Amino acid sequence: MTKLSKYTPRQVKLGPNGEPLKTSAMIASIAGPDQRTAPAPFGHALVKLAETRPDIVGMTADLSKYTDLFVFSKAYPDRFYQMGMAEAVLMSAAAGMAREGFTVFATTYAVFASRRAYDFICMAIAEENLNVKIVCALPGLTTGYGPSHQATEDIAIFRGLPNMTIIDPCDAHEISQATAAIVEHKGSVYMRLLRGNVPLVLDEYGYTFELGKAKVIRDGRDVLVISTGLMTMRALEAAKVLRADNVDVAVLHVPTIKPLDTATILAEASKGGRLVVVAENHSVVGGLGEAVAGTLMRAGVTPTFRQIGLPDEFLDAGALPTLHDRYGLSTEAVCRQIKGWL
Repeated sequence: MTKLSKYTPRQVKLGPNGEPLKTSAMIASIAGPDQRTAPAPFGHALVKLAETRPDIVGMTADLSKYTDLFVFSKAYPDRFYQMGMAEAVLMSAAAGMAREGFTVFATTYAVFASRRAYDFICMAIAEENLNVKIVCALPGLTTGYGPSHQATEDIAIFRGLPNMTIIDPCDAHEISQATAAIVEHKGSVYMRLLRGNVPLVLDEYGYTFELGKAKVIRDGRDVLVISTGLMTMRALEAAKVLRADNVDVAVLHVPTIKPLDTATILAEASKGGRLVVVAENHSVVGGLGEAVAGTLMRAGVTPTFRQIGLPDEFLDAGALPTLHDRYGLSTEAVCRQIKGWL
């Protein structure tokens, strides 16, 4: 990828009528203009679960609106705690509530949890494997506000933390199911969150989330894309486009980064003759790509291996469509990279 200066003129995307598409740098929705979506799937799922689970409480650091926890706060105001702009206090208080028997959902932005509050999460929550679910918006490149808000290394940070389950859902369908699953899971969880109007994708494939399980969404003879989070949506879109070029793409969705479903990954990667590509909305350093590479090497499985992910650098600010094209996360960029490797 050619490194562009922040002063390089941006290429403006045009809509169907030839008019420039209007976008905001802060926009957190990655849905296309004609894509099916569901509003605030995390918030609505949590409200439904709380109907029969009085132990569920919600806490946030001044970000209930931007993590969809406001839906829960309206339904259960007596079980909602606004901690102010103090992430360390949020995580410490969540630990205290968990010690008293509550199932705590603590929400903030992914950068604030992983960078500002890491030591408090480590010592107050993870060390005791407390029942705290840390659910964080703006993972990876889902905002254009630049390095202060782009959590491009959050998975790498939390992968090294013992007792921390890590989940990166693809869409609204999976967010709802994953929220229900982590309520039942005893222990600490970090879940990346797509918020607002979130695309619906996996329901078309009859998909059901299972904690710790990777699943083949579609099969293919030429390429195996091992993906997580929103990049599973991009991989499925790319598979449809590449079919016109007689490139048959399989997609293995890996929503649980830790613990990793090594058995399924090895089984699929061992099928000979396929290029193996790991696609993730995260730095190529320390995320799913390196986790899969290590798994393959330790097992002696050696397919041709490539990564689609964010570069090891601080990323630019701007509108999301521009940034996704620039850093290789758009459907067009995924297609271009796969075709270049074949």
